[in-house]
Amino acid sequence: MTMQFTKAITRVPGESFAAGITTADLGAPELAHALEQHTAYCQTLERCGLQVTTLEADSRFPDSTFVEDTAVLTPKMAVITRPGADSRKGETAAIHAVLKNHYEDIRTIEAPGTVDGGDICQAGDHFLIGVSARTNPEGARQLAKHLQAGGFTTSEIDIRGMDGLLHLKSGLSYLGNGIMLLDKALAGLAQFKNYYVLQTPDEARYASNCIRVNDYVIFAAGFPQTAVLLAAEGFNLMLLEMSEFRKMDGGLSCLSLRF
Repeated sequence: MTMQFTKAITRVPGESFAAGITTADLGAPELAHALEQHTAYCQTLERCGLQVTTLEADSRFPDSTFVEDTAVLTPKMAVITRPGADSRKGETAAIHAVLKNHYEDIRTIEAPGTVDGGDICQAGDHFLIGVSARTNPEGARQLAKHLQAGGFTTSEIDIRGMDGLLHLKSGLSYLGNGIMLLDKALAGLAQFKNYYVLQTPDEARYASNCIRVNDYVIFAAGFPQTAVLLAAEGFNLMLLEMSEFRKMDGGLSCLSLRF
């Protein structure tokens, strides 16, 4: 079984989007194109059955369209993160204000802990917590404590030193029913021994980040080998162009908080 979502929160990319943090060497994003892709993304979430709350752009924070990094959501509890990049720490206040409309139990990650939501993967009743350049061991410890109090189990995966993995979910996606799509850098780890593993073909690591939303898997266009692999497993794919977000290290999961 996989968790059913009913709502999502997104934020429109702002005028300062191209000034965000990136390690990609793909050129500067075109804002007009990014806005078109973001609109298509929100419409696709709606087609999957979600009620989407789209927040206005906030150009004070160039990376703020990547709302996933600001919170970790469970059915009964929200945890407001403390992003690892100093330029992003101000993003959480607005998300906290929105989540108060949906959650009574809201926890927070406190200094010196840092957590980016892109490092957190929920797989049923278990959370995988990536320790990375953005999520430090203290943040991982605090988050694990909150999640365990909510009845979840947790485990850590240290991705520091894994070249090219900004976040844990840069290299994996949980697709429900015990199925994990993994980049080859993660595929052999002991933490995944109890999952049915699909290894992303070598065409691109970027294809490892997709999102299962109810009856569909939303997937980045341009990666036919991985698309064929997923379709052969029976997944209903919805393909989206993600070129402008890829230029800013952003994947499909980054653009929404789903709950």
